[in-house]
Amino acid sequence: MFTSFVVSLVLAASALANVYITSPTSSTTWTGGQQATINWQDDGSSPSLASFGTAMFSIYVGNANQQTSLQLISSNVSVANVSSLTFTPSPTIGPDSNEYFIRVQSLNLKDASNPQYPALAFSAKFSLTGMSGTFNSSLQAEIDGQSTAPIGGPTSGLSAATAAAPAATTAAAATTTVKGAAASTATATGTSKSNGAGRHGVTSLAGLAAAAVLVGVAIL
Repeated sequence: MFTSFVVSLVLAASALANVYITSPTSSTTWTGGQQATINWQDDGSSPSLASFGTAMFSIYVGNANQQTSLQLISSNVSVANVSSLTFTPSPTIGPDSNEYFIRVQSLNLKDASNPQYPALAFSAKFSLTGMSGTFNSSLQAEIDGQSTAPIGGPTSGLSAATAAAPAATTAAAATTTVKGAAASTATATGTSKSNGAGRHGVTSLAGLAAAAVLVGVAIL
């Protein structure tokens, strides 16, 4: 039995906090049931990782308007004090696919333009193999919304500045569904420090600020 949380998002044409996810990238392939590591760094600009604070990490699929959480990786990670997170992707959350991405939601920082909403950051889309699950019709419909695919983050072979360049757009409404499909035991390690670079490390929904507010809970 799943518990579904319907969340309303507002997208704004401004950059998020500087959680720059360096792994996974678009060329990353992880295997379900085997350990994987998420890495990130500070992009050297304001706001700091200390401002982003404690964050929730999850595996998602979807597009810029609709996203669904498939696996909670960790609900309490201080992105300023560690720079990596090791966990095991559950093979049951979906099929072999290159449509997965990591979403990071701050539990402390609010969006600068919409302070009633938390700050979000995203990895590039990556692949999972060795999977035994499926995408239902609702998930597949979200994935098929590729014209508004949300994911930022580094792309293999590109510089960080090129890969994370924000896209211009107008504010739009979006919906996120969080399903309690799987949970992880994750281990966070390392100390995250600024790399002294310019503002290149913002990873966000289409390179934009995004925010979420819980609007309903349904028990399936």
